[in-house]
Amino acid sequence: MEAVGEPGAFDELRPLLFTIAYEILGSAADAEDVVQDSYLRWRDARAVEHPRAYLTQVVTRQALNRLRTVKRRREEYVGDWLPEPIRTEHDASHDILLAESVSMAMLLVLETLSPTERAVFVLAEVFGHSLVEIAEMIDKNDATVRQIAHRAREHVRARRKRFEPDSDTSRAVITQFAVASRTGDVRTLMEVLAPDVVSIADGGGKVTVAGRPIRGPEAVAKYLIALARGPMAEMTFDLGTFNALPALLCHTAAGELDSILLIEVSGNLISGLYAVRNPDKLRESAVPRPLSRAADHS
Repeated sequence: MEAVGEPGAFDELRPLLFTIAYEILGSAADAEDVVQDSYLRWRDARAVEHPRAYLTQVVTRQALNRLRTVKRRREEYVGDWLPEPIRTEHDASHDILLAESVSMAMLLVLETLSPTERAVFVLAEVFGHSLVEIAEMIDKNDATVRQIAHRAREHVRARRKRFEPDSDTSRAVITQFAVASRTGDVRTLMEVLAPDVVSIADGGGKVTVAGRPIRGPEAVAKYLIALARGPMAEMTFDLGTFNALPALLCHTAAGELDSILLIEVSGNLISGLYAVRNPDKLRESAVPRPLSRAADHS
């Protein structure tokens, strides 16, 4: 039996617990709060025979409660809402299932599920828990969880986009994209944009962004070049990895982080551009987030 409240044991599981909470919530700040609350419960627990199973259940229930609260706030959000980006290691894309599960496109699909559907889908499809295990975690009977899992799986299947992990090829496409945007080369820019490309920006009502998603290569190219010639003309850019995707970090002339542009590449073409400018979602962007979907459920 595990020594109760042992910090080392909890720290070993922290990447897994954070990943579960983040995928249920789509917010790093809320996920960190859930993990911290779960640590307090772990510290005060009397006896824990299976730490991973115990903490996974605690984190899941805490995250579900938090999601039900923040869902109401997100319905009143000003403009388009995007998940809070998290800095990940470049090799995070080696686990393709994990990489897809934290991608912007997938997190936006998960946002269209109910809180319970989202938790069941994440636990079953990403972390490999059985429906019997999940039923105990969320305090529902097996038959109900089977129905929820089927409904969530069909919902996601109908909406998910083709996912390709970060690679040297995608980085080459992004370099071409960045140069074309800065130089105003509309033709080259349109050549690297997919026919169904979409650009979504999140300012949270605190900074200026496009008021709605922009779709199609011509509209997206014109929008990007207008930005490059206008408010972003003096900015500098660094390449990073966020949500297991390549990203451009945009800095003002004073060196302050203005925005993070996450870029999804599919079939050597850019299919999604997700720009986060809401300053509340950029505060912790420098902090690397180790992710895990450890399959051992002991």
